[in-house]
Amino acid sequence: MVVSLIVIAVAYLVGLLLQSVLGTLVAGVLAWPLVAARSLYDHVNAVAKPLAAGDLPAARQAISMIVGRDVSQADEAALARASIESLAENASDGVVAPLFWAAVAGLPGIAAYKAINTLDSMIGHRNDRYEQFGKFAARLDDVANWVPARLTAILFALAARHVPTVWRTTRRDAGKHRSPNAGWPEAAMAGALNIRLSGPRIYGDKAVNEPWLNAAAPDPTAKDITRALTLFRRAIIIGAVPVILLASLLF
Repeated sequence: MVVSLIVIAVAYLVGLLLQSVLGTLVAGVLAWPLVAARSLYDHVNAVAKPLAAGDLPAARQAISMIVGRDVSQADEAALARASIESLAENASDGVVAPLFWAAVAGLPGIAAYKAINTLDSMIGHRNDRYEQFGKFAARLDDVANWVPARLTAILFALAARHVPTVWRTTRRDAGKHRSPNAGWPEAAMAGALNIRLSGPRIYGDKAVNEPWLNAAAPDPTAKDITRALTLFRRAIIIGAVPVILLASLLF
């Protein structure tokens, strides 16, 4: 509900500030990542509800819509970790990054970022036939998300209201992640909620032993998904306000 109201407010206020066709376009650009925020919130919340009720099959079905790992045998802790990790990573890729590139380069910036992100989604998971194309797409996406991933970590730390503690965890553990970017928002989320994330998981028929983020903390539960969603809402509000103000000054 809160994110939906923010989307409406962004489109309306920016349109009033800019009073032009360009203003309408910019309002739409700024609203798009916030619409993505609403969708992301709903998908993760769809895991939290059945998990809190003890309905593991329904929670597994819901989480399979947003992660690529095998969750057919996942317990409560694994399902909670998967949903919170997805929330953290997609907050960066799907919300903060588009807002960042809109602020940096306006309409061309957000269009270019969307193209890069789509290219990575299509061929970034490279195979033998498209090895070089996939590698290029993945590296380009890494470059485009380098700053937004770290900004997302900062936003989570600010939203948690205990920045030094969260930032220590983030700086210590972000580099343990296989991705040069995803570890930042995930480690920040782990530190903010005092839970551990990442760890062993299964992709297809292959077990992957990922290092733990914030390893000394306990496993998350269904309640921690709700806490993560609250943190996510706060972080998006904190991040959206300066972008809206910048747009009102530049256009």
